Amino acid sequence: MVDIPGPTLDPETAAHLKKYGVRSVCLFGKNVQSPGQLRALCADLRGVLGEDALIALDHEGGAILRPEFWPFAPSAMGLGAADDVALTEEVSAALARQLRSVGINWNFAPVLDVNVNPANPVIGERAYGGDVERVTRHGRAALAGHAAERVAACVKHFPGHGDTTQDSHLALPRVDKSRAELEQTEFAPFRTLLSVTPAVMTAHIVYSALDDVHPATLSRRILTGLLRQEWGYGGVIVTDSMGMQAIDGHYGRGEAAVLALEAGADLVMALGRREAQGATLEAVQTALSGRLNAGAVQASLDRLHALAHAYPAAADASLEPQQDAAVFRRAWARGLSAYRNPVAPPPDSRVVLVAHRQPLRETVSEAAADAETLARELAQVYEVSLHAFDTPDQIDWEAARASGAPVILATTARHRHPALIGARPDLHLALYNPYAVLDVDAPALLAYGFRPEARAAVLDWLRGAGVATGSLPFGQE
Repeated sequence: MVDIPGPTLDPETAAHLKKYGVRSVCLFGKNVQSPGQLRALCADLRGVLGEDALIALDHEGGAILRPEFWPFAPSAMGLGAADDVALTEEVSAALARQLRSVGINWNFAPVLDVNVNPANPVIGERAYGGDVERVTRHGRAALAGHAAERVAACVKHFPGHGDTTQDSHLALPRVDKSRAELEQTEFAPFRTLLSVTPAVMTAHIVYSALDDVHPATLSRRILTGLLRQEWGYGGVIVTDSMGMQAIDGHYGRGEAAVLALEAGADLVMALGRREAQGATLEAVQTALSGRLNAGAVQASLDRLHALAHAYPAAADASLEPQQDAAVFRRAWARGLSAYRNPVAPPPDSRVVLVAHRQPLRETVSEAAADAETLARELAQVYEVSLHAFDTPDQIDWEAARASGAPVILATTARHRHPALIGARPDLHLALYNPYAVLDVDAPALLAYGFRPEARAAVLDWLRGAGVATGSLPFGQE
């Protein structure tokens, strides 16, 4: 699996795909402009990749959504907070319809990580919650929604990324739990749902109880010994991006790709520069001449062909994603959760908004709403004075309180920040990382995301037209 550079399939890229017989492409924001453009790109890709094309996208919900032109689905944790499996299945089916409308046949979702670590820098609200049962029941519902709409799902990040303090995009994390502890938590959702799981994505994490040397992506003990032999999994195993520093910074592309295939992966995600893709493809091509077991290679090809046949990459022009807008609005509203009994200031009163001036996109996640946007929307309910900051340690709380008006802090960062520990606004609107409520010493409303539908639900609550019925899907510190 490779990525491509832009919104159209240029002749050079098409020749590159044909040269190596590539049959699988992962799309990103750089490839997405409009429904018509995306539909045309997928059609062109199918023309080059062939009838067994696998065209994938990270289309989880919340911050992990690339297209800006479709209604936005809530994050997994927002659905976990609503805790209605019928709603999760409905939302997942709608996400799948978005993809099938343009010809994308593989969604890298749902996330089955159990986010037991509030300091986790990469999973957070991408998980359904911090307990096994909640993650498992919503993961099952998400898989059912995708299956009903004939888009392949892919659970991730096996065997579990929920208890790390490092982001594998940037480093090589370790999880040093015992096998018994892993069985009780990390493994449980994956193992329970294997029978309804078309594909599994690996984690670039060392699990010392299973393999003290190799991360799961490169570990034969984990991919073949545990997943294939012990658990009997017969679906597709795909690696996470081999361009992430957990792999690229420690092993190099070509050798890592071959190690992943030897470990039991069926498909290597060779993303990034054309030279890096070439190095991977050349290394695999060389390994096919002897190093890789021919029977194992054929078994991988059979699994990939079966996945493509079961979920054809054909656009369905009869689908209109805008028709699911109400489903997503309802889902975001259902997830709203109250923490410490928040009370909204009376409508039309004066408030001070403290918010991040311009949040930035970080690795896998998109950028949150900026302070000016939040102030403009809040002005539909209040007379707003904005105190924008670039980093939380720059907040002048004394100046924010000077007028005597209620102070509303909106947190829109992917990561928690130590400068917010003990901060005491009158009301905290948690519009991204939900664990920020554990730092800020204030009543809070959690939206589990920053998308327009989330902000609309928050405004309804502030007006008194909405109720926060969600339950906090993680423990309190």
